[in-house]
Amino acid sequence: MKRPAIYVIGAGVAGLSCAVELSARGFAVEVVERAAALGEGACSWMAGGMLAPWCERATTDEAVARLGVPSIDWWRRHFPGTVCKGSLVVAPARDAADLTRFAQRTERFDWIDGDRLGDLEPDLAGRFRRSLFFPDEAHLDPRKALAGLAATLAARGVPIRFGTTDAGTATRSKAEASTVVDCRGLAARDRLADLRGVRGEMMVVRIRELSLSRPVRLLHPRIPLYIVPRGEGLFMIGATMIESEERRGVSLRSAVDLMNAAYTLHPAFGEAEIVELGSDLRPAFPDNLPQLRHVDGVLHANGLFRHGFLLAPWLAGEVAASLETKDEDLPERRRA
Repeated sequence: MKRPAIYVIGAGVAGLSCAVELSARGFAVEVVERAAALGEGACSWMAGGMLAPWCERATTDEAVARLGVPSIDWWRRHFPGTVCKGSLVVAPARDAADLTRFAQRTERFDWIDGDRLGDLEPDLAGRFRRSLFFPDEAHLDPRKALAGLAATLAARGVPIRFGTTDAGTATRSKAEASTVVDCRGLAARDRLADLRGVRGEMMVVRIRELSLSRPVRLLHPRIPLYIVPRGEGLFMIGATMIESEERRGVSLRSAVDLMNAAYTLHPAFGEAEIVELGSDLRPAFPDNLPQLRHVDGVLHANGLFRHGFLLAPWLAGEVAASLETKDEDLPERRRA
């Protein structure tokens, strides 16, 4: 028998992951989304899609790596397009000390020389003397992954209602005796006062003369930059982190930083076609870690910051576990 109905608000990576996990555990689920189509207005659409817990460990709280490691297997089970070829970290010769410091803050990597780098990525042969190779990491195309989760839900008979003008009000009125899981991201600030937006900007370019098999992070004196292959000559270059909630187009400075990163990795990027420039606001709590909260009878799953695809499976598991146990003593906040 189906368990009680669960209404998930939001069809970004958090909402869809929660719906997939809940439906797998026997709950009757419905997803409501205010946008007219999948990905429209969702910061998940702008994500890099790197499943890189050990790389993230070098620059974030250890919880990000600890909670993110199982996500690689979760995505492999739920999205066949997950690519498990590891990731690379490189630095120009002038920033070699930054590469050493990066290595000291993390684990599960191999130091490799230029020859080994050329074996892994022939188009980078001779470009860097030393690099870090994280063989257990993975990546995916976020837009295809969201579509894959939506297809999984459709196959399970889980509806996604798009174009709901006021998902919160509509769902609460429909689900007086049911559970509402709010995965609206930054829109949930009407209930989560300490949620803030962190601006991120990205670029997609096309160049068919260059090939990469895995994400490459380029250590940068100001911001971490990465280049993720999307197939068919497409590469996503990201991403800035700006403590600003201003919604506008990509700034000239950010565009220059992103382009310089690509050019530093390989000069061939200088001839790449710019396909897309995009920006959005990532939802984050003060500690930049996701949380589960009960507010006014609604279960909020939020605060993925820039780790949406890496930590969404953990967040979905926490939501499902809390609803399975029906724990009346669940604290008001469940932190990462």
